[in-house]
Amino acid sequence: MSAPGIAGDVLTVGVAGEILALPAATVREVLRPAPLTRVPHAPASLLGLSNLRGAVLPVLSLARLLGREAAAPTPASRVVVVDGGAPVGLLVDSVASLGRGADARSVDLPSLLARDFSALARGGPRRAAAPAMAAPDAAGPEAEETLALVAFRVGGQDYALPLDKVAEVARLPAEVVALPRTGKAMLGVVPFRGGLLPLVSLHALLGLPATDATAEAARIVVTRLGGHAVGLVVDAMRAILRVPESALDPVPPVLSRGLGEARVEAIARLEEGRRLVSVLAPARLFDDETAARLAEAARDASRTARENDGMASDTEHAGAAERFVVFRLGDEHYGLPIAAVDEVVRRPETLTRIPRAPEFVVGAMNLRGAVLPVIDQRDRFGTSGSQAGGRIVVVTIDGVRAGFAVDAVSEVLPIPAADLSPAPELTAGGARIFDRVARVERGGRMILLIDPRALLDGAERDLLAALAARTTGAADAPKTKKAASGP
Repeated sequence: MSAPGIAGDVLTVGVAGEILALPAATVREVLRPAPLTRVPHAPASLLGLSNLRGAVLPVLSLARLLGREAAAPTPASRVVVVDGGAPVGLLVDSVASLGRGADARSVDLPSLLARDFSALARGGPRRAAAPAMAAPDAAGPEAEETLALVAFRVGGQDYALPLDKVAEVARLPAEVVALPRTGKAMLGVVPFRGGLLPLVSLHALLGLPATDATAEAARIVVTRLGGHAVGLVVDAMRAILRVPESALDPVPPVLSRGLGEARVEAIARLEEGRRLVSVLAPARLFDDETAARLAEAARDASRTARENDGMASDTEHAGAAERFVVFRLGDEHYGLPIAAVDEVVRRPETLTRIPRAPEFVVGAMNLRGAVLPVIDQRDRFGTSGSQAGGRIVVVTIDGVRAGFAVDAVSEVLPIPAADLSPAPELTAGGARIFDRVARVERGGRMILLIDPRALLDGAERDLLAALAARTTGAADAPKTKKAASGP
């Protein structure tokens, strides 16, 4: 339903039992409610963000803007898109009519928006540039080189691929189209970024028993074969690791002849050797016959996509994209630029309490001999419910290293620049924690992207730096005392 802007006319809507009038000249269109992405720390009247034909649309409750109690949406509920300096959607209980509306009370929308959303009154959000992240500070001039890995679970064991060999990690669709006359390792193809992605069972490649490939936790690890994208189906994503070279061992010769072991390039020793991760060699994953079939399938899929849709090849598409680590808090998903993430590790069963620490610091953990302060993002983002599992996203911001506790890390996604939009300035207190919004599916799914620097304001960075220095000094004190009490 569209509402033409006829001078003097109003659009009458029902809100909290009252009939209100909105100037028709400000109304762009009227829509049915769509799925929303919640914005933490936003005013109560902001219900979330919606995808309006590729644009980010803030959706507000008109009842809450007016100080009324908002009713639950019904089939009659509508979102009225108006110009409030920037486009904004108003959720109303019903739309009555378009006309003179003599008996309806007029709404001073600009004043209401200026009260809670000054950015909208100013004419919309600024276009935020991608955050420039400095590389993590080295421990010294002789700091040991590390290898970044994407770890995943296959057949009850931990495996990994080098991060620079992984284009992205995506969810496995419910339906996979099988290909005729292919080996058991080739599962089929799925629609992927305007084309088709060949899928391969990593269970079969490694000689492990097959599992249900449609399980909720299953993921596709997208790598490349001869310049074309290939999806490796794994049981679950585990973490992003940075492993020092001293913790990487070659595969023992006695094990290097097995079907699965031939694909393993090295063994990573974690947690003082208590956990082992097999690092796969992408070049060794496929035998000649499988590699030829996959290359042919990838070429056909890429050619079909270009001919039918005018799409660029998958290589060109990925090259123009920025990669993000997607994590979950409750039912919501957020993204961090992968350049800002040092690693993702499992949350320990217990964290060491830090005396006199700020409330947002829930404790500290030992990360390869260094004390890492841990911040609970569930509390800071107002996430309800209990935590299931848990991961720690390790970041370094302005030389300060900290861990952010999240529920899970689900994906590594490349997002083309065309699918990135500036986030509206809608959080309370003017904080710009979310600087961009990513549209990752044509069905309307949106992910709030976090500015890593905004996660810690200046005061918090100073506090964390002081805590890290204090805890490190406390850890070193017994060693110093023992060294001083020699014979």
